[in-house]
Amino acid sequence: MNNKKIIKQNNSKRKCSLSVIIIVKDEADRIEACLKSVYGWANEIVVVDSGSSDDTVEIVKKFTKKIFITDDWPGFGPQKQRALTKATCDWVLSLDADEIVPQELREEIDNSLLDDQPLSGFKIPWAVYVFGKRLDHGRSGRANLRLFKRRGAGFSDCRVHGSVIPADNSVGILQSRLLHFTYRDFSHATTKFSQYAWQWAIQRYHDGKRAGLFKAFWHAGWMFFSIYFLRFGFLDGKRGLLMAILFWQYTFNKYAALWTLEITATANE
Repeated sequence: MNNKKIIKQNNSKRKCSLSVIIIVKDEADRIEACLKSVYGWANEIVVVDSGSSDDTVEIVKKFTKKIFITDDWPGFGPQKQRALTKATCDWVLSLDADEIVPQELREEIDNSLLDDQPLSGFKIPWAVYVFGKRLDHGRSGRANLRLFKRRGAGFSDCRVHGSVIPADNSVGILQSRLLHFTYRDFSHATTKFSQYAWQWAIQRYHDGKRAGLFKAFWHAGWMFFSIYFLRFGFLDGKRGLLMAILFWQYTFNKYAALWTLEITATANE
């Protein structure tokens, strides 16, 4: 690990302290790149591991002493909330293990975190890399709330993803992009979508939501149309088409899974 190169990232322009929080499990192949992108720049790095069986924990310990290991998995939102409770700085940047903070984004964050900053958070646009190429449209063109004031903020209790709930609604958007290397390969992509769809269905079922197969087709069709046409996914070429199809399938599976939970419960009564 080249500490001298990493430490040069530190920027004195930032007026407020910054915590980076990350939740992980079995991310040994990509967590180091994520940590290198914020080490020596953030005031603290907080990592919560949910029982990795690879070298994730050992790699994380090279970069921070604030690593916490849990023996359960409550879902993305609750797990991120656990990480947030361990943070101590004025502002928090929430990252995933497959994300990297480039130099231009670090500089924009430094220039935004002022003592008198009236906003409670900032959305950060993604630059998503899929199968070796960066995608800038479709779902990749979104901006998510990732940078926020710690006091008064929290995460939703959603089992899938989990979104930031800022102290108030005064949220801005940054221009620089967060690099997101979301899928290791096609198998990882389909597995990830399948797991997310099932967890989404379980939560919705327990929340009292119900769906039929017609609703599954309708939502899936709208998702494809939205990603490929309304969000200009076609400009990303063949990969853009593939991602629109994958999200079509993911959306159909979410509502189909919710339907199967309902009919299975009815059949068992």
